Amino acid sequence: MQEVVFSLLGLGSAYCSPCPPLSFELLLFLFQSNILIYLTICSVIGAFSVSSVKGLGIAIKGFFAGQPVLQHPLTWILVITLVASITTQINYLNKSLDIFNTSLVFPIYYVLFTTIVITTSIILFKEWVTMTIVDIIGTVCGFLTIILGVFLLHAFKDMDVSLGNLPQMLVSNLKKRKSRK
Repeated sequence: MQEVVFSLLGLGSAYCSPCPPLSFELLLFLFQSNILIYLTICSVIGAFSVSSVKGLGIAIKGFFAGQPVLQHPLTWILVITLVASITTQINYLNKSLDIFNTSLVFPIYYVLFTTIVITTSIILFKEWVTMTIVDIIGTVCGFLTIILGVFLLHAFKDMDVSLGNLPQMLVSNLKKRKSRK
């Protein structure tokens, strides 16, 4: 449990400060029609929930090892933070879905959420310190693959491509190229 305490103390007062929720509401007031504001708020709040779950995972591990984690106030702070962050995240995600198209919200949200969670893990839990260069390259390549996959799925969602009509599409594209010459 001490490692969670040190990690959270390194984060500063962001966990207990009222400034983030107030700044979120100010951003929404100023930029009501910007999808990135809503989804950034969801992603940042989502990073709090992921960090809380990681801390609770360490607490559960300590509980089964016989440590008195239930008496530690940080365990209950993490539970409260998890419930509050999930509730807030769902609230802002629903607001963004009310205003913007679903086909825009989810790809952008997925990429932003993943980016912010990875960044939070780097800062808060210093997970990359113990990784080898091969593991870091693999993680970055996996992250870039996710971003590229989300982009490709979103960009080509309206195309009717299947294994059965793939040869016909290739032949028609070849005929179009020959007719241009």
